[in-house]
Amino acid sequence: MPEVSAENPIPSSTPTPVPVVGINHIALEVGDLDEALKFYGRLFTFEQRGRTESQAEIDLGDQFIALVTSRPQPADVKRHVGLVVADKEAVRAVLLANGVEILPLPDRFLDFLDPWGNRIEIIGYENIQFTKADHVLRSMGLGHLRKTDAAIDELTEKGMRPD
Repeated sequence: MPEVSAENPIPSSTPTPVPVVGINHIALEVGDLDEALKFYGRLFTFEQRGRTESQAEIDLGDQFIALVTSRPQPADVKRHVGLVVADKEAVRAVLLANGVEILPLPDRFLDFLDPWGNRIEIIGYENIQFTKADHVLRSMGLGHLRKTDAAIDELTEKGMRPD
C-alpha cells in the first residue's frame, strides 16, 4: 500500500477491488407499508424484523427485505428480485388463490407483479446454487431442504460442493 502523508493524502496507486460476500437485504418500494405487509403476508410466512414510519423489514433468516414507502413509478419490466422458496408450486397455488396474476412466461419461470409494480421471481431452493448455511436453514424450520444433483454439480464446478 502506498504511503499516505500530509503532503500526499491520497495514495498514488489504485486500490485492489474488494470481493462481495453476498446480499444482506434488498429494498422494495411500496405505496403503503400496512397494505404491503398484508399482501406479502397472504403469500409468504415471515417475521417482521423492524419498522419505522417509512420502512418495514421482513426477515429471511440471515437476510431481509426492506419494504420502503416511495414515489409511484411504472411497473418493472425486466428488473426483478428473485425470492428463493422451499416449494415453488405451493407459491403458485397461493398466488392463484389470492388472485395474483402470474406473468405469462415459459413454465420454468414463476413471476408476478406486486400491487406497486415490483416484479418478483419465485425460485425453488433445490434447483439453484444459492445455499443457506445448515444452521440458518434449521433455525428457519427448513433443515430438510436439499439440492438437486444438477445444483450440486454446478456448485462442485465452482469448488463449492456442500458437505
